[in-house]
Amino acid sequence: MKLFLGKYDHALDERGRVTLPRKIRQELGEQEVVLSRGFDTCIFGFDKESWEKEAAKQLEASVTEEKARALRRYMFAGAEKVEVDKLGRVLLPALLKEYAHIGRDVMVIGAGDHFEIWDTKNWEAYESKLS
Repeated sequence: MKLFLGKYDHALDERGRVTLPRKIRQELGEQEVVLSRGFDTCIFGFDKESWEKEAAKQLEASVTEEKARALRRYMFAGAEKVEVDKLGRVLLPALLKEYAHIGRDVMVIGAGDHFEIWDTKNWEAYESKLS
């Protein structure tokens, strides 16, 4: 089982790419990740296996249930497969960058079965509420 841990300060380059931290890349072990809308104005990042497990959970819920349909739409419409280049960078899709209010400075955090990409100021505000 993959376990994403830690908190890492990073910055987007001029093309809107973020370099994933080495420890996150080691845990991924893949050249493709799925980025999706998170639930707290951040971007969720999944390796293929974890994404498939999460997707399967959502697809088990009956399509006749309104909440299940809404969550399914939220999750799948806001997701995109992206390549991790040789330098460990991923290009953040414009839709996700806009959703998460990502500026130049980002925080990449481990969140157990996935990692998250936050605008640094938003992360600091969120984190201050936790203590």
